[in-house]
Amino acid sequence: MPVTQEQATWFADAFGKLVDNIDKAILGKQHVIRLVLTALLSDGHVLLEDFPGTGKTVLAKSLANTIDGTHSRIQFTPDLLPSDVTGVTIYDQSKGVFEFHKGPIFASIVLADEINRASPKTQSALLEVMEEGVVTVDGVGYPVGSPFMVIATQNPIEQAGTYTLPEAQLDRFLIKTSLGYPDDATALSLLLDPGDRARANRVQPIIAAASISSMSQLVAEVHVESSVMEYVNRIVGATRTREDVTLGVSMRGAMALARAIKTWALSKGRAYATPDDVRELAVPVLAHRVIVDPEAEFAGTTGIDVITRIVAEIEPPAYRAA
Repeated sequence: MPVTQEQATWFADAFGKLVDNIDKAILGKQHVIRLVLTALLSDGHVLLEDFPGTGKTVLAKSLANTIDGTHSRIQFTPDLLPSDVTGVTIYDQSKGVFEFHKGPIFASIVLADEINRASPKTQSALLEVMEEGVVTVDGVGYPVGSPFMVIATQNPIEQAGTYTLPEAQLDRFLIKTSLGYPDDATALSLLLDPGDRARANRVQPIIAAASISSMSQLVAEVHVESSVMEYVNRIVGATRTREDVTLGVSMRGAMALARAIKTWALSKGRAYATPDDVRELAVPVLAHRVIVDPEAEFAGTTGIDVITRIVAEIEPPAYRAA
């Protein structure tokens, strides 16, 4: 059933309240908060590539507190094992049975801190659960529940002792973004606040976790004109034919953008998506999925540059409101 304008208005109001609540802890970063919430309501995950001390952990905790969900933090290190993430089956001698002890991945919001410091084997432990919401241990599948989102971080500067995330892992992240340093006014406000280290604890729940699932189901019913989806397809297709790109965006990436624009439209009180939604989300959803040709990369070209140029080159379609 198509989304009504009344439902769209309710969604936008609830979305705005979520943003404002998280903004109590993450000051001056409403756009990033909107992107993270868009990923959550689109059943996706977020990769934060940022410097240490920019508030990544506070963002994850604040989000978990806002939706009255559980939160866990996994500090990825070279010696971390897959079982340290997913959990392990242990034999209980008193009962004479094997029991599964859940790992930290079983939480509503999971912060995978410095994910690129773990070995590829440990990183691969996240592939199944990020795609299907299920952890398989000893042949038994354990669902992680809903809502569920992984917020992974990596340091863009320090590369010693790190492992580059493989394409299959990057493709699991709906959005890649960064918090960045605060502006002068926000930085001064933080310095003057003696309790700034506990800012996430000030965030109180304003919505039940089950309501997040209901909002996600509403997203699926947002109307999208075929011309808008053709626009998405043209942008994605252009990434596969450029000379400065070794590997373009996959169909998983195209479908991720299609889901994200629906959530973005609803967050603005519209029951339909527009080409402007595509233009606003193209970089955070697609740029990290593009592998730039080594020569072009050496010359300074990035995935963000590639997507920005493609969006500028392709004429958006005319559209009508549903």
